[in-house]
Amino acid sequence: MAEVRPAKVAVIGGGIAGLSAANRLRELAFERKLPLAIELYEGGARLGGALETVRRGEFVIETGADSILSEKPAALKLAERLGLGVEIVGTDQRFRKTFVVRNGRLLEIPEGFSLLAPSRIGPVMRSPLFSPRGKFRIALEPWIPRRRGGGDESLAAFVRRRLGDETLTRVAQALAGGIYTADPERLSIAATLPRFVEMERKHGSVMRGLRAAAAGRGESGARWSLFVSFRAGVGRLVEALAARLADSIQTGRAVASILPDDSGPDRSRRWRLRFADGGESVADAVVIAAPAYAAATALSAAFPALSAKLALIEYASAAVVNLAYHADDFPDAPAGFGFVAPAIERRRIIAGSFTSLKYPGRAPAGMLLVRAFIGGALNRGLMALTDAEMVAAARDEFRDLLGATAEPALTLVRRWPNSMPQYAVGHLDRVAEIERLADRIPGVELAGAYLRGVGIPDCVAGGERAAEAIAAFLDRNVLSGAASDASP
Repeated sequence: MAEVRPAKVAVIGGGIAGLSAANRLRELAFERKLPLAIELYEGGARLGGALETVRRGEFVIETGADSILSEKPAALKLAERLGLGVEIVGTDQRFRKTFVVRNGRLLEIPEGFSLLAPSRIGPVMRSPLFSPRGKFRIALEPWIPRRRGGGDESLAAFVRRRLGDETLTRVAQALAGGIYTADPERLSIAATLPRFVEMERKHGSVMRGLRAAAAGRGESGARWSLFVSFRAGVGRLVEALAARLADSIQTGRAVASILPDDSGPDRSRRWRLRFADGGESVADAVVIAAPAYAAATALSAAFPALSAKLALIEYASAAVVNLAYHADDFPDAPAGFGFVAPAIERRRIIAGSFTSLKYPGRAPAGMLLVRAFIGGALNRGLMALTDAEMVAAARDEFRDLLGATAEPALTLVRRWPNSMPQYAVGHLDRVAEIERLADRIPGVELAGAYLRGVGIPDCVAGGERAAEAIAAFLDRNVLSGAASDASP
């Protein structure tokens, strides 16, 4: 029997979605005995996208995302398969508090407040975060009629309708902005926080829905806290994937275009990749795990309709400024994970976090590692600041809010241009149309943060789904035919 030609799969993009796709393809090849040759192409010099851990001495510095949401299992299951389970750490529950800036002061978010709404009214009534009028409006939420009719609406419209303008401007905008770096007036509630839409639909009230969810969880015996990381930082996930896939990875290979291959008799089943450096490669199937705008460019010549839909996904930019202080540089040491700054406060940062309080082992004894977030959809102009100006802005905010006047012992600025997809109202409809058009292209799958979730678990799950679809396609349409052709 002649040897079966391995089917070549090209994975475009070395972020967490692309790495997860390539890894899952390798797993499926082993499990199902599929002869696959996998090549991952990353246009930049490093892997991981907006996941990066920098280690300096005893400091473990996160320059992008610093946590994995444990309620969504894909990333933790991947970590276990990579042998990283023993390295997972939860947050330090002693500091499980989040603060909001109001009139230049840090005020604790009331207990039981979940992003948009509280599960209990008592803590809200005792909090100085809201005015008497704002508290009264929140208390009315269970009696606000549920929305009639379908269709998406903005996060701002949803919160304003159910809980009032003060909840939006003082809490919801800041918390959602911290996650999505987005304008709540444009952000889709259905695409970003669908559980709140479902609570209104099912219970007629978000507050009643939150209480029902809390009662349903009961004593869950959860293994992890809500957010987890690794002892050496979230970059360990990227490093483990990169090590496993080392022989399949090519960095500095930006894909300029993807075209149907016309070099052989099976051209309908193959794809020609043209690289920005002038090189070319042919693949039997492709996973495109690049940002929407890069995917749009690569597909523009062969699939203009799909390209046009992808180009509609907008992105925002952000920067992360890490600062290290001596713990006694803060007259009032923070006792929480961090704080958010509502746009109404007109601060120059979106949020601040206390990294070395959130997770163990992030800083040497006696030191405090903090981060500031700059930019986003509502503060695009601040991305024009130099690195030195960003450090100065972050220092100013930590001085004004927490009294830290000393020179930081360490600074590190990382910019993430066009890194955050904006889930604008109607996003799910746009994604459905993108997926409908992509489904017409045999052997091509899409993955990435711009589709159905920006978190690490969402990107892992999306990459793995794309890999499974590609493996099934190849087994059905390419490898079975190759095996038949190779039979005596």
